[in-house]
Amino acid sequence: MKCLIVQPIHSAGVALLTGAGVEPVMCPDTDLETVTRLICDCQAVITRDAGLSTEAIYAADALKVIVSHGAGHDSIDKVAAARRNILVCNTPGANARSVSELALGLAISAARLIPAADQAVRSGSRGFREASSFQELFGKTVLVVGWGAIAQGLAHMLDIAFAMRVLIYSPRSTGNLPYERVEMLEVGLAVADLISIHTPLREDNRNMFDAKAFSAVKRGAILVNTARAGLINEAAFAAAINDGTVAGAGLDVYSPGAAQGPLAATSRVIFTPHLGGTTGEALERVAVAAAGHVLTALSGNRPATTIDLQGVNA
Repeated sequence: MKCLIVQPIHSAGVALLTGAGVEPVMCPDTDLETVTRLICDCQAVITRDAGLSTEAIYAADALKVIVSHGAGHDSIDKVAAARRNILVCNTPGANARSVSELALGLAISAARLIPAADQAVRSGSRGFREASSFQELFGKTVLVVGWGAIAQGLAHMLDIAFAMRVLIYSPRSTGNLPYERVEMLEVGLAVADLISIHTPLREDNRNMFDAKAFSAVKRGAILVNTARAGLINEAAFAAAINDGTVAGAGLDVYSPGAAQGPLAATSRVIFTPHLGGTTGEALERVAVAAAGHVLTALSGNRPATTIDLQGVNA
C-alpha cells in the first residue's frame, strides 16, 4: 500500500507509515500534474495547505482516505471525496498549543510594537519610544472568537498569566463554558481590549469582521488572527487601522498580497508566514496523528476525526 505525501511532514510520521508496511510517496512539488501522476496507485494521501483538488481525487482509483495535516480542511474537495466514498480526516488539537502560544506572542508584540521597535533600532532611527504609544495586557478584557482547543489554550494563558477577563463568542459551543459567554459579537467587541480569532471559516461567517463589526470595536483594541484570512474583510480592517479604531494587530493568516497592500502601510500590523503550527513539537504531533489516521483507515476502520461528508454533494 502507498500513501502520497503532498507536502513534507515530520520524519516521525513517515517512520510510522514505513514501520507498518505503507510506502510513503513524496511529492517533489504540489503542481496538479505532479500530484495526479503520483496519486494514481495510492490508497492514502496526507496533505497540508495544498489540499487536494477534484482532478487529483478523480485520478486516484485506489484512494481510500485523505488526511489533512492540521485542523483545516477547506482546500480538500470534500464533494469529490464524498462522491468517491473516500474518507476525509483531520488532526484537530495536535498543534493547538503551538498556535495558542503564537497568538499570545502576536498579542504582546502588537501591544508593544516589538517588530517596529526592532526595526527602528536596527536602522538607527531615534525617537521611536517617544513617538509611539504602548499598552499592557494585564487585567484587561479579551474576546476569544471560537472555542476550540487553540482558543481554550490562549484563554487559559491570558487568565492565569495576565489576569484578563475572558469573554467567549462561540454560537456553536453548547453547555456551560468556563468563562463568560457573549451572545452577540458586537457586545464583546464593544468592551474587548484584545480580540483573538479562532473560529473555522464557513460560508455563514465569511467576512464576519466587516465594516459593521469594526464600527462596534472598542477604540484602541488589539486584533489577532491565527484562524483563517476570510474571516476578516481586509478593506474594512485597513480603515479601522487607519482611523485608530484598532491600535495594533498580529496576523498569521491574510489574503495573498496583503503584506504588500494597504495593511502594510503601517508598522502597527504584524505579519507572520502562517507560523502557528510550525514548531518542531507540533509538527511531530501532527505528523504522527496523520499517519495514525492513515493506518486506521487502511485497516478498514474509521478514524476518530473523520469528517461527516453526508450531504456535502447535495
